Amino acid sequence: MKEIVRCSWAQNDTLMQAYHDEEWGVPEQDSRALWEKLMLDGFQAGLSWITVLRKRPAFRKAFHNFDPEKVARMKEADVKRLLEDPGIIRSRAKIEATIGGARAYLKMRDEGEDFSKFVWGMAGGKPIRNTTGEVPAKTEFSEEMSKALKKRGFKFVGPVIVYAWLQATGVVDDHAPTCFRRKKK
Repeated sequence: MKEIVRCSWAQNDTLMQAYHDEEWGVPEQDSRALWEKLMLDGFQAGLSWITVLRKRPAFRKAFHNFDPEKVARMKEADVKRLLEDPGIIRSRAKIEATIGGARAYLKMRDEGEDFSKFVWGMAGGKPIRNTTGEVPAKTEFSEEMSKALKKRGFKFVGPVIVYAWLQATGVVDDHAPTCFRRKKK
């Protein structure tokens, strides 16, 4: 049986392998799903992705399956409840950033700016392929996207977090050249 060659970060953990094989780098076009992944990447700040990935089911429960309408209505009592929830990362700043992110997302929508069209429009409408073989922590594009998100009211969207999100959502194709998921052309 032929061995599957993956990106090196996905070699040793079955949850990471499944995430890599089924989700990471798949071009995401759905606005709500893009927003959910951005919020989860914000929780990753200062931590490893596996921590967030293991807690993702609890995050989805805590944040109403990342329904922006419901998350935007969350109040201080909800923040306090979430700060007691051991299933998620209990950071007041990150919880409040997620609630604020829902409000920013809805404001964009209400002003006629579709989140997916905004993201993919900045990327030129198709995945940006990394051809260097190196995986940077951030790029000029992630810096531009970070500024655009911050301008719209999002928090925990620095250029490093944004680059990880762009990779995860397939806006940037960063699969290793030897990875079975890398697009050939």
